[in-house]
Amino acid sequence: MDKNFKSGFVTIIGKPNVGKSTLINRLLGEKLSIVSPKPQTTRHQIKGILNGENLQIIFLDTPGFLEARYELHRRMLDYINISLKDADLIIFITDAHHFPTDYDLQMLKILKNNKTPKIALLNKIDLVTLEIADQKLTELRTEDFDLVIPTTLLLEKDVSSLLDKITGFLPFNPPYYGPEELSDLPMKFFAQEIIREQIFLNFRDEIPYSSTVMVENFNELPNKIEISANIWLERKSQKIILIGKGGENIKSLRMNAEREIYKITGKRVKLELWIKVKPDWRKKKNALKEFGYQ
Repeated sequence: MDKNFKSGFVTIIGKPNVGKSTLINRLLGEKLSIVSPKPQTTRHQIKGILNGENLQIIFLDTPGFLEARYELHRRMLDYINISLKDADLIIFITDAHHFPTDYDLQMLKILKNNKTPKIALLNKIDLVTLEIADQKLTELRTEDFDLVIPTTLLLEKDVSSLLDKITGFLPFNPPYYGPEELSDLPMKFFAQEIIREQIFLNFRDEIPYSSTVMVENFNELPNKIEISANIWLERKSQKIILIGKGGENIKSLRMNAEREIYKITGKRVKLELWIKVKPDWRKKKNALKEFGYQ
């Protein structure tokens, strides 16, 4: 292995809906993390692997930091703590329009005692005046960051400059994964996430947060993929809404998920969805274990 090879873990952290998933998807050029306008979209620690010449970066996308009201939230906080402990570099993202929120202040307090190299990204600077952006950047520079960078992730066409800055903080190491790997998680997992993303994008109120998805069968054939998945909810009334009049809501959800899975796999997708109810599953340790929240 080339002695100049760099490899390391980069943890992306920040308040809900600030752009963490958008960042990891832009850096990888692939859709690994689901994106929606709602907070708490990311529930798992997702490893996305970027392979380049003499370079491998393993990105950890964390759930938005939140106060633990359910057992599910406590599991999400565990993911964050593990990600911070494993990191060679921490990227803290905040929103130029709202910084500093209570979430930001709590996170900055946690990061202050962490000796890992840290970059702060001030995202969505296009939504504020130049004067406000400069003020927020000045505030961030008083914190314990090695680098503070203004950005507009949704508008940025070229993230190579940011990638070069990230690479500069990584140690010289051999790669942790093979050169063809995009993630250490199977496509079955990402199919679940895409279905859940469609629930977040198309339903309101408590339904997105009360839902989880379990793929029971994932059969990849040469020209198509056959998937059977259960959508779990907490109440029967939510099931009626998810199905919709004449089944129109669940049909739309299925077709949208099939389209998004096709974009990643390049294969025709046949998706079967079943809706089931497990009351208060977010509060029950056994149910969380059953649904993959270890």
